[in-house]
This record gives sequence, C-alpha cells and structure tokens, in this order.
Amino acid sequence: MKRLTILSACMMLALPMMAQQKEQDRIKESGLVLKDIIEMPDKGIPHDLLDKSACVIVFPSVKKAAFVVGGSYGRGVITCRTGKNYAGPWSAPAMFALEGASFGFQIGGQATDFVLLVMNDKGARSVMSSKVKIGADASAAAGPVGRNASAETDIVLKAELLSWSRAQGLFAGISLAGSTLRSDDGANKSLYGSELSAQDIVFGGKVKAPAAARGLLGELTKITPHHQQ
Repeated sequence: MKRLTILSACMMLALPMMAQQKEQDRIKESGLVLKDIIEMPDKGIPHDLLDKSACVIVFPSVKKAAFVVGGSYGRGVITCRTGKNYAGPWSAPAMFALEGASFGFQIGGQATDFVLLVMNDKGARSVMSSKVKIGADASAAAGPVGRNASAETDIVLKAELLSWSRAQGLFAGISLAGSTLRSDDGANKSLYGSELSAQDIVFGGKVKAPAAARGLLGELTKITPHHQQ
C-alpha cells in the first residue's frame, strides 16, 4: 500500500512537469519556425510589416489530420510588444490555439507552419478578447511575400491580421478567413503553473518569460526591436 501511495505521488508530480515540458518544446519549435521564415532570403515576411506589427503569432507543424469536423486544433504561441503604443520589448509568450476545418483541406497532407502578424491595437485587443473568428471579428488578408514586397496595397494596409504558411518548403501568404483564434488556457496553466489567459500574460506585465522563449524573443528583438507606426 505504501509503495502504491509513493508511486501515485510521483505520478502526480511527473504529469504537470511533462505537460510543462510539452509547452516549452512548443515555444522552442515556434522560435525555430519564426527564425527560419524571417531569415528566408528574398522570400520571407517583409521587414517593414514586422516593424509595424503589434503582435506575432506562430503555429508550428499544423497537420491536416487534426482538422476534422468537431476536431482538434493547431497550437502555438503569441507575443506582443509591451508598453504604451506597443513601444516596449516583446512580452512573455502565451499559448494560443487555431481552430477551423475550413482551411484544413487547403494545406495538404504535410505539416504546415503558420505565422500571423497582428497589425494594430484594434487587432491585438480583438484576438485577446475571447474566441475570435478571422475575417469576421478581425479583418484579415494573405500577407505579401518577400523582404522587399510591396506592403502598401489597400488590402494590406486595412487588415488587422496578415497570415502566411510554409509547407514542403513553399512559403506563401494564405487566407485563414473563417478559422478562429483563442487563448489556450489549459496550456498556459501547464506552462506557468497558474490560471492565466493570453491577455493576462501578454498585457498584464507581470509574467516572466520562460527560458524556453529565449530563441523566439531573441529573434524578434534582433530583427524588429522597435515598433514603427
């Protein structure tokens, strides 16, 4: 009986640690995806859009098989610039979820990475509010591709969200209209050890970024340290 009690106690301690490690690994993977995409020669996200963005969302290795009717979702992270008018450093990352069978059949059978830029305060407040439908609750557009691509078209200038995908080595802007974004509160609890929403983490100003976020935040700080209106 004593042995069973000890075993049960060990399992109770191990499960939260395993869940936390899973989310830490997701943050690391998101950082690697973002680094690869940002540093793509001539094919990545225009740097002027990165400089104008309020938040960055990364969903690594989303698979078509996950997107069935009533099915699960892609998991990733969001980080936003802190401070008044988003003039401060990048926040601790919050875990985020992407849902919607509507785009599951667009991305083929291979794992697909998604990167979304939130372009203004209205968009940032919208995605943090609750479950947000892309294209309805927040205006969205496929992002232009290429470091020097024109970012001055009306559709880009008016969009609150811009999105890109990478699959099988191909990088392109993609519309995620009809899909939804929301805070992954269960994952945030596993990562930070308490009940926290994405809004608490990103805008609260009191959550310290975990060591696993060093690559993600370091890349953003290197490429786009200052917000440009």
